[in-house]
Amino acid sequence: MLSALALLLLSPPLGVGSEQCPPDRPCHGSSAWVDCHAEGLTQVPQGLPHSTRYLDLRDNKLAKLPHLSFNHLWSLRILVLSNAGLQVLQNKAFCHLYLLEKLDLSGNELRRLPADFSECLSALRELRLAGNALERLDAPSLDGLESLERLDLGGNRLRTVAPGALRGLARLRHLRLHGNRLAALPVGALLSLEVLLLGNNSLAEISGEALGSLRALSLLGLEDNRLERLPFAALLSLRTPGTRLRLAGNPWSCDCDLHHAFGKLRRVRRLAVDDYANVTCRGPPALAGAALAEVDGRLCLAETATVLVITVTVLVTVAAAVVMAEHNRKKGRDSESEDDFQDK
Repeated sequence: MLSALALLLLSPPLGVGSEQCPPDRPCHGSSAWVDCHAEGLTQVPQGLPHSTRYLDLRDNKLAKLPHLSFNHLWSLRILVLSNAGLQVLQNKAFCHLYLLEKLDLSGNELRRLPADFSECLSALRELRLAGNALERLDAPSLDGLESLERLDLGGNRLRTVAPGALRGLARLRHLRLHGNRLAALPVGALLSLEVLLLGNNSLAEISGEALGSLRALSLLGLEDNRLERLPFAALLSLRTPGTRLRLAGNPWSCDCDLHHAFGKLRRVRRLAVDDYANVTCRGPPALAGAALAEVDGRLCLAETATVLVITVTVLVTVAAAVVMAEHNRKKGRDSESEDDFQDK
C-alpha cells in the first residue's frame, strides 16, 4: 500500500487534471490519479486518461493480464494490482510502461513469471510479488530490471532461484525471500544488497560462496530455518563493515561446539546477533527449549570433565611409569652391588 505522502505527491493540485474517468467506468479520480480498487473488474479498464500516473486496481477479479494490457498508459508511475485475482501474466503484459517505478502484484495466485516479464520495466525501482504461488525463479524474467532497488518475494513456494536469475539486478538493495521453501541460498553478484531476508525457509546449511560477494549487507535474516550447527566460517566470509544477523527459531543442537562457535561469532565486531536472547536449543532432549544464553556456560562441562579425567589418567600413568622405572633402576643397582660383593 502506498503511503499517504506518495498519494499526495501523485495527486494533481486543485484545479488541475479536471479530465475524469470515462462515465461508463466504475473508476474515479483525476487524470493523474485513478482509483479502481474493489470494483469487481474482470479486465483492465480502457479509455483511461493517457496522463494517468497512479492506477489502483487492487481487490478486483482480473484473473489474467493479456498482451499489452497497459499500452495506452505510457505516463504511469505506480501500478497497484495486489489481491486482484491474477493467475496468469501473458507475454508483454506490461509493455509500454517505460516510466513505471513501482509495481505491486502481491497477494495474487501467480505460479510463474513469463520470460519477458521485465522487458519494458527498466525504470522500475520497487517490485512486490509477495503472497503468490511462485515455485521457482528463472532467468531471464528479471533481467530487464536494471533500476530495481527493492524486490519482495516473501510468502511464495520458491524451492530454488535459478543461477543467473538475479544477474541483472545491479542496484538491488532489499531482497525479501522469507516464507518460502528454499534449501540453498541464491547465488548472484548482488554487490549493492543491504538487506537479505531468508527467514522461515528450509536452509540446513549456509555456503560461504553465496555470502562472499555481499559487500554491503547490513541485515541477514536466517531465523526459523533448519540450521543445527552455526555456519561460522560461512558468516565470516561476509566482508562488510557491519552486519546484523537473525538466527532464532532454528533447531540448534546445543553442545560444546555450538558454544565455541557462538562465542567466536560474538567476538567478531563487524557481526552482531540481533536475537541471541531468543536462540533456543532443540537438542539434546535435556536442553530442549532452553535458551542458549542461559545454558551455554555449561555446555562444555562434560567435555572439560572428560579432558580432566584423561589428563589425570595420563599423569597417573606417567607417574607410575616413572616410579616403576626408578624401582627397576634401584633394583638393578642393588643386584650389581651384590654381584660385586660375591666376587670379592
